[in-house]
Amino acid sequence: MKIIQVVPTLPPAIDGLGDYALNLARQLRQDFNLETHFVVGDPSREGDRNIEGFPISVLSHRSGAAMLSSLNEICTLPTPVLLHYVGYGYAQRGCPVWLVDGLQRWQTTGVNRFLVTMFHELYAVGPLWTSAFWLSPLQKNLAVRLARLSDRILTSRQDYANSLHQLSRGQHTTIPTYPVFSNIGEPERVLPLAQRKRRLVLFGHPNTRLLAYQQNLTALRQTCQTLEIEEVCDIGVPTGLKLSQLLDIPIEEMGVIPAAVIRQVLSDAIAGFLSYPPPQYLAKSTIFAAYCAHRLIPILTPSTAVPMDGLQAGKHYWVADEPIQPLDVNLGQAIADNAYTWYQTHNLAVQAKIFASNLSH
Repeated sequence: MKIIQVVPTLPPAIDGLGDYALNLARQLRQDFNLETHFVVGDPSREGDRNIEGFPISVLSHRSGAAMLSSLNEICTLPTPVLLHYVGYGYAQRGCPVWLVDGLQRWQTTGVNRFLVTMFHELYAVGPLWTSAFWLSPLQKNLAVRLARLSDRILTSRQDYANSLHQLSRGQHTTIPTYPVFSNIGEPERVLPLAQRKRRLVLFGHPNTRLLAYQQNLTALRQTCQTLEIEEVCDIGVPTGLKLSQLLDIPIEEMGVIPAAVIRQVLSDAIAGFLSYPPPQYLAKSTIFAAYCAHRLIPILTPSTAVPMDGLQAGKHYWVADEPIQPLDVNLGQAIADNAYTWYQTHNLAVQAKIFASNLSH
């Protein structure tokens, strides 16, 4: 059996959503003998038209006609389409009208057309002076159209599921909601924190790491002192800062490294620091997912008193800015264990099974 996954881009481009789709494709192949054909919505993508044996079609340009043509070319037999939706992935202002138009034409001009949409985001909100505020109605309208157009929908946050239920006017009564899995894979075994190095990791987008080093440096320093951290590992596109001058302990700037190496670094660390996103959005953070999968103590700077998506401050993550009680390795181990247990309910194998079930019709 074959499916089509529509994505904004794919590796080697550094993009969490492309990594997510590729990891899912690997697992669907391994567990269900389900092969993926990727359709990439970025016409500027160059390079191989194949990744790990998965064929890739790249749209010639961003238009409904190009989308329709690409899907018709691939779908010689009835083939389910899985769309990974985040508006800003397909359009600079987050309004990919062309994408929804193309899918609607594909859906209505043939038989046995089956569309499943994974909503990684819905629509932006922002203050009056931002483009997000003015474009939010159009983004919302596209999400409504897409929800109604889709035969089945899934998402990563309960808040998104609640909104989608309302936006689709009850068309989708059951919306599977699973926080994202780790894009760098999952370790086969995890050691207790006491058997690991006194290492703290900052991993992710350069902007989020800049936040940690610039706005949350006091909290970072305090965390390192509390946990008696001996080394910090900085992973990702370089921030441009002189990291060696920020802390009294060594910061190793590792840059962009393979997933297998990141797994090794995380497996021998005790904590992962995260300045963004806020707790309300942790369920869609692949960095937070990676920390949980490797049984680290996730350290956050923002907090919320309201449990979100099964996550609770002080139980599944530590809040550096508002310590409720002194953090030691025993409490840290309990938090790491809780985060790890939470993650296992929606790990990659679990989600591959959910997607496989929703793609069969």
